[in-house]
This record gives sequence, structure tokens and C-alpha cells, in this order.
Amino acid sequence: MEKPRKKVRFEVAEKESITQCLERMDREGYRPTRRMEEPVFQEISKDGKIEIVPIRQKIIFEGVLKEEM
Repeated sequence: MEKPRKKVRFEVAEKESITQCLERMDREGYRPTRRMEEPVFQEISKDGKIEIVPIRQKIIFEGVLKEEM
């Protein structure tokens, strides 16, 4: 059996709420310690020029094992 890692990153899925992600972390035995947001960009070609446009935010939680408290 694989030993659980001390720190794990959990990304909020596209159709998942933040609450659902936190519940998933809890079920897997982790508690959130840090929230990070990263922009997601898309390249769009306009009039022969390439424009980079933000399309959404990616939310990632860093979690640690509950036994480590």
C-alpha cells in the first residue's frame, strides 16, 4: 500500500464548487492550508495579430494530512 503524501494539491474541477472540493479533501484525509488562484489564458487571432486573453481563474488548494496537526 502506498504511503500518503504530506502535501497534496487539489484543483477545483470545472463543474465543481469550492465546497465540493473541500469536502473531497476532507474525505481523502487532508485539510486546506493554502489557496492559490492562477489565470487561464487563451490565444485569439485578430486581424493577423495574436492576442492573449484571460478566460477563467483556476483555484487550487494545498492540503496537508490531518494527522500532521
